[in-house]
This record gives sequence, C-alpha cells and structure tokens, in this order.
Amino acid sequence: MERSDRVPMHLYGLPALPLAALGIPAHVQIPAFYAGDLGLGLAATGASLAAARLIDLAADLLVGLTCDRGGQTVRRRWLLAGLPLLILGGWLLFIPRFGAGPVDLVVSAGLFYLGLTTMTIPYQAWGAELSDDYATRTRIASWREGFSLLGILLAVTAPALLPLRTDRFLCLLFLVCAGILVAATVVAVRLVPDGILRPRPRHPSTWRPLAANAPFRRLILAQGLNALANALPASLFVLYVGAGVGRPDRAPLFLLAYFVAAILGIPVWLTIAGRLGKHRSWRLSLMVTAICFAPAALLGSKDQGLFLAICVATGFGLAADLTLPASMLADVVDEHAAVGGGGRAGLYVALWSLLGKLALALAVGIAFPLLAHVSFQPTGENSAPALAMLGLLYAGAPAILKLGAALAISGFSLDEIRQRALQQRITSLTET
Repeated sequence: MERSDRVPMHLYGLPALPLAALGIPAHVQIPAFYAGDLGLGLAATGASLAAARLIDLAADLLVGLTCDRGGQTVRRRWLLAGLPLLILGGWLLFIPRFGAGPVDLVVSAGLFYLGLTTMTIPYQAWGAELSDDYATRTRIASWREGFSLLGILLAVTAPALLPLRTDRFLCLLFLVCAGILVAATVVAVRLVPDGILRPRPRHPSTWRPLAANAPFRRLILAQGLNALANALPASLFVLYVGAGVGRPDRAPLFLLAYFVAAILGIPVWLTIAGRLGKHRSWRLSLMVTAICFAPAALLGSKDQGLFLAICVATGFGLAADLTLPASMLADVVDEHAAVGGGGRAGLYVALWSLLGKLALALAVGIAFPLLAHVSFQPTGENSAPALAMLGLLYAGAPAILKLGAALAISGFSLDEIRQRALQQRITSLTET
C-alpha cells in the first residue's frame, strides 16, 4: 500500500477546476439568463430548474451505490461515462436553441446536473481510496478542493474580465471549460495510478454497517449544520451586499477576497491539521469563523471595510470546510470496511452530496419566506426590521449553526491512531 502515498495528487485534482467553473454559472447566471434574456419569467424558470434538480437528487444514491461495484476501475469508467452527458447537457443549457422554453430548460438542466453528479460522486469516491494514509488523504482533498476554488474564482471574476453580452459569455465559458474538462479527465484517468485495495463486502447488509458507524453519524451531523450555515449566506449574498452593505457594485471585490483567502488558507490548515489532527483543526476553524462572521449581522452601509475583512477571515475558514471534512469522510469509510462492509466510498460520498444539496434547498426555503414575512424588498428602501432579519439570516444564524457543528464534532473519535488500527483490520480482511 505504500505506493498509494506517491499519487500524483495535482493530476487527480485537475478535473475539479472545470467542474467547479461550470457549476457556478449554472447556479448564478443561468436562472437570470433564462428568466430575463430568454423571456421565460421567474415562475417558469424556477419550476423548470426545480424539476431538473429532482432528477439530480434521485441520481445521487443510484450513482453512489452502482459505482461501488467494481472498485476504482468502475469509478474511472463512471467518470468517463458522465463526461459526454455533462457536455451534451451543458451545450443545450449554456447555448440554448432559438425559442427555447421551459421543457428545453428541464431537459438541458436535467442532463447537465445528471452529468455533474455522474462525474463528481465517482470522482470524490476515487479520491477517498487513493491512499490509506491519514495525512495523505488530507493532501489529496486539498489538491482537489484547491483546484475547485480556482475554478470558482475563474467563474466569479470572468464576467468582470470579459464584459460580453450574457449569451456570448456563457457560450465562451462553456466551450473553454468543456475543453479543459475533457483534457483534465483523460489525463487523470490515464496517469493517476490505482490506490488502495478494498476487501469484498462480507456483511449481508449495505446499510447496517453504515447505521452502526458512530464517527460517520457525528460527522454527518456536524456537516449538515455547517452545510446549512454556508448555504444561508451563499443564497443571500447578493441581497445582503445590495441592501445590507449598500454596495452591490463591490460584490466582485468581496467574492474575490473571499475565494483568494480560501485558496491561500489551504496550506495553512494542512499544516495545522498535521499538528492537531483533522477534527480538532476543523472544530477550531468553525469556532473562529463563527466569531468572525457574527458581526456581519449588524453591519450597515458605512461598514464596507469591515465587511471586506470579514470576507477574508471567513474565506480563510472556508479552506478548512472544504478540505478537512472531506478527508475525514475517507477515514469514516474505513470504519465501514473494517467490519466487513467492503469499499463503500461511493455510498458515503453520495449521502454527503445529497446533504449539501438539501442544505441549499432548505436555506432558500427558510430564508426567502422569512424575508417576505417582514416585507423585505430586493430593490428599494427597507425597514429596520427587514434589514435586521436579513442580517440575522445572513450571518447571525450561520454563526450559531457553526458553533453547533463545532460542538457536534467535539466527540469525534477517529484520530490517526484509530485510523491506523482500522487499516490493519482492513488489511487482514483483504488478505483472507
């Protein structure tokens, strides 16, 4: 298994860049483009995208369970199989035909989301099995999430760097990212060597070892709270910068500071995790981020400098959010394998992905009705209670949720010593 520590991690991480760069406009520019430029309207666009998301949610567990059958070879095949599906859906979504309507949007977005799921779940499950080493897994996750952040940064800054009409911008971005994605995926599949071997499942049930996996239960609780904490400000960022801080024109600057800080924070948290362990480092990050983010609930139009500093501080914490829990997830899969459950990284990653998508849906479902209840106006003047509600939802509630996540992960028992013992047990199962 020593060879797993020599994985060319930068090659494994490459596909994350175009995947992330394509995902951002699908969430940010595409809804406004179809609702406004193509004339579908908000209701039809929202209903169409919601229908496409239902297809995506149904696919998560199916892809996760199926890609677990056959190990890493099958994961690579799933990654390659999802590529044409994503490109076809992306072509139809980003470069729609003349006169495209709601049905076109459901089909194109459904294909795109399905392709994205078909690629990302096997991709992340593959990463979880590239090494059995406690620290190397964090480095693998760091490379993947670092490239992902670069892709997000590209997608966020590209509109300012390329002042094109929306349809031309989306077309150019898709063509460039699709080309990079094809090249990066082929390189990763061909050049990244096989990782660790997993024992065949010896437990008659797939779900019983998962339900008995105490570290996973604690990790998924903490991740659920933190996912909702991150989804609320992500959903409300445009409204908060416009109505709360009062500088919508500075939104690109705030996002740039946030994501650059996250990229720079990855090696720092990698070092901290090497000294404190993953779960202690993540708990530290959650508490510091909560303390730094909470004041944003009280900011006004004269506090732009302070908000910029908060963006830097919370972006630094985002680096830990992206890398450490993902590495910890690879460790809790060992708990499953050690009791005879076999290699089920795909199932665990699918549940992880499903949790993130549900958190985004829940954030919108909670925040928007509450803002409507206090008569918040996206444009125009707002009352003090409306702005207070916006601040509470954007920063106050997420800070409390992050503290809850820090409390939930406090009792996480899977440290480096425990992980090594699990690996010995898995090795014995593999050899018998």
